[in-house]
Parts: sequence; structure tokens; C-alpha cells
Amino acid sequence: MPIINSKYHRRPWYFFNGHFETIIPSLFYEVDGIAYERERMELPDGDFLDLDWVRNENKRLIVLSHGLEGSADRHYIKRPAQFFSDQGWDILAWNNRSCSGEMNRLPRFYHHGATEDIAAVIDRGLSEGYEEVVLMGYSMGAGMQQKYLGERDPDERIKGAISFSVPCNVQNSAEMLKIGANRIYENRFISKLKQKIIEKSEQVDLPVDIEVIQKVKNFREFDEAFTLKVHPEYKDANDFYTRITSDQFLPNIKVPLLIVNALNDPMLGDPCYPLNIAENSNNIYLEMPKKGGHVGFTMPGSKWSYMEFAADEFIKEVILSQ
Repeated sequence: MPIINSKYHRRPWYFFNGHFETIIPSLFYEVDGIAYERERMELPDGDFLDLDWVRNENKRLIVLSHGLEGSADRHYIKRPAQFFSDQGWDILAWNNRSCSGEMNRLPRFYHHGATEDIAAVIDRGLSEGYEEVVLMGYSMGAGMQQKYLGERDPDERIKGAISFSVPCNVQNSAEMLKIGANRIYENRFISKLKQKIIEKSEQVDLPVDIEVIQKVKNFREFDEAFTLKVHPEYKDANDFYTRITSDQFLPNIKVPLLIVNALNDPMLGDPCYPLNIAENSNNIYLEMPKKGGHVGFTMPGSKWSYMEFAADEFIKEVILSQ
């Protein structure tokens, strides 16, 4: 599809660059007024996922997928949950393994390409009898849903999807996080993940060396020291990144998909903006605002971000008009 001309042009004056647009909302924004109903879903492998519902007894459902080390309680998930709940949608916001406030049972956590969990969540949503389902993902969660959609023929009730700040090429995003000030994001993620592994090692036997884990400094080192140890189906880090990245699955997607990636996103390099794929696809819509940061897109004087308005417009004008 043609590249979409973005309507996001004006950020708060004190958001001087992509770093401010990324960090300030992440640290300081909170959303009140949304009450989840939690469900624990048992998985076939003996682990569990915690699902957070907002039910309006409607036939329409939005499935919200959070980013790396996020949760359903993050502002960028609770905000669309409230926005679309107010419009009558039911909401299913799910938490990846270890992200709901309680450590998961198995040695593994989650990763960008682990689509078996999002598949289980979507199947759970469909089992409620919804007639129209829309997938909405943020950062890592967006990559998961893109890979999910490209790997299979989705249920006909899944009408479309929307992705914000998505690392369409995981290896490129990992490399971007090594550059200059971008290291602050990598350091924060790695610190949280290392702490989780230490906590998990006190509960279950892990096939990893904790001393090596404690010395990890970047994502490649983390994946070599932990991810590949608990996911032996991958030969090495290059094989892992090659197989999990979502851009290769985009041409196979059979429902309308909107990708909104800001050009000043500090976590995304050129390969994360799939221009050629969008231009040659009937279903991929790519919007590249000049500003917005990573899962930022703050609007001055509004409790909503641009993301809610962009998603709402795409759902009404594209997804539900098919």
C-alpha cells in the first residue's frame, strides 16, 4: 500500500528530541480509571500467562501486546485499554511470562519470536465468541503479532492489526541500542533481565552460568548466555535473530496491518522501516512520523497519545471497512 502521510506533527515543546519523547512518558505517565479482571491461563507446557480483561459484553475485542519488560499495567497499554473500552470494545491485555508481577514456572521467559504464547492468548479470546478481533502491539509485542500473522492463515474473525514502534528487524534494533546515548535503554533492559534470572535461579535449576549472566553488557551477550541456553532449537545468536525477526513475515500477512514507526525512534535503524515491503503489499500500511520517539507520540494538552487516534482511524476507515 502507499506510504501514509502522518498527521502527527506537534509534540510538547519540552520534548526536545526522540530521547525525551521516549523517556518522559515511560518514567512519569500513569493512567487511572481502568479496572482489569485478571485470569490465569494455564499453558500446555506447564507454565502460565496472566490475562487482564475489560469486558463490556460486546462482540468486538482488542488484544493488546506489551513491549520488552513491559506489562498490561504500563501506561501505553492501559491508555488504549481505556480509550477503546470507552467505545464499547472488550479488551484483552496479556502479560508475557514473568511480566505480570509473579515469576513464571519454567526456566524460559519470552522473546520476540515466541509466537506460541500470543497464539494461545488469541485463541483464548476467540473462544469467547467475538465476531471482530483487532490486534494491537507495541515494540516487541508488535513484532510478535506481525510474526504470528505472517506464519499462518489467521482466523477470519481477526480483522486486522496495528503496530507501534516495532523493531521489524531485531538484529538492527539490537545494534542501534549499542550506539551512544541509546545505551541507556539497553542498560536498563539488561539490568532488569539479569535481576529476573537471578531471582529465577533461586526457584528452578537453570542451564546457565550466573556469573557469566552478571557480566553481560548487551543483548547479543545476553542471548548467548541465557536465551540460547533455554532455547536450544537455535544454533547461535545469528540463527536466533534471523529466525525471529518479523520483517520477513510481513509479505505473508493477509489482513490490513498499520505500522507506525517514528523516524527519530532511538531504537530503530533503517531496516526497521520496511518501505519496499509496504509499497509492494496490499495489506501493509506504513506511517513514519518525523517525531514521536519510541512508544511516545505525546500530544500537548491531551490525556491520549497520537497512537490511540491513529489506531481508531485505521480501525474505522480500513480494518472494519473491508
